[in-house]
Amino acid sequence: MNKIENIQALEALYGTPGAASLQKVADHLTPLYLKWIMASRLCILSTVGPNGTDGSPRGDDGPVVLPLSPHRLAMPDWRGNQRLDTLRNIVEDGRVSCMFLVPGSNNVIRVNGTAFVTDDAELASRFEKRGIKPATVIVIDVLEVYSQCARALMRAKTWTSGDESQGLPSAGDILAEVSQGVEGGPEYDAAWAPRAAKTMW
Repeated sequence: MNKIENIQALEALYGTPGAASLQKVADHLTPLYLKWIMASRLCILSTVGPNGTDGSPRGDDGPVVLPLSPHRLAMPDWRGNQRLDTLRNIVEDGRVSCMFLVPGSNNVIRVNGTAFVTDDAELASRFEKRGIKPATVIVIDVLEVYSQCARALMRAKTWTSGDESQGLPSAGDILAEVSQGVEGGPEYDAAWAPRAAKTMW
């Protein structure tokens, strides 16, 4: 199998980028980019650190981020599995990429930049829900923002293909497989929804 090892060889296999794909890149949150991002309740946050990479879905019941300025976003770190993979990477490295999605739209808005983690009480209080505040907030300094080509979601028919989850293994099934039956199974799946409802924020 041929391994492409330099940029020149890679570029030779493709045409030049279209003008629009370069012109759409902004170095700050323009009004329309910000309007789109504020409609998103789901973001895939990618980070890199000394132990590898991480991609983490971040979701909320409203906007997934809060704009602090045209160059800065804040994202609450709501309760998860406490592995802290994303946060560890940010503390160690700081480079981040975000993909903001909105159901029904094949567009994806990308934000690339750097981030830091803060436990600032005033900022955390801006995200308070039902008396609960996030333990920390991820502050993202925007270096690039642009719209991603819609073809990937169009090919996958992401928002139009219906529920294709029937027959897939559950989280309990996967956990039982990996732990060789020590954890997981139907009991894990049955307990998950009530547990998640109590620890959502």
